Amino acid sequence: MSTPLSGSEERTWAMVAHIGVLIAAWLAMGFLCPLIVWLVFRDRSDFVRRHAVESLNFQISLLIYSALSAVLIFITFGLGVLIVVPLVVIGAIAALVVIILATVAASSGNDYRYPLTIRFIR
Repeated sequence: MSTPLSGSEERTWAMVAHIGVLIAAWLAMGFLCPLIVWLVFRDRSDFVRRHAVESLNFQISLLIYSALSAVLIFITFGLGVLIVVPLVVIGAIAALVVIILATVAASSGNDYRYPLTIRFIR
């Protein structure tokens, strides 16, 4: 059994699970940071596990929404761009806002639930 994390360590790693996606997103792999945090700390802290799972599910949901957008553009022979591009801009801003809200909640020791998230991992 691994050593449990202290309260400040829990909050720090929970915050990393959320805000780290912004760094990983530069490589188009925003799900990697919460996945790594979940794999490393899931047995050491229930708080960190909950935040990492929530962040991971949100990132997977964003990937699915992005893939569906690409399919919409493809099947409409590019006309879907007129709908998808404004939605992507709005979605990117909304995603940034909820990631920041989740990070603030983690730093305060509170749980956070992302909106419009498909919860694949429990």
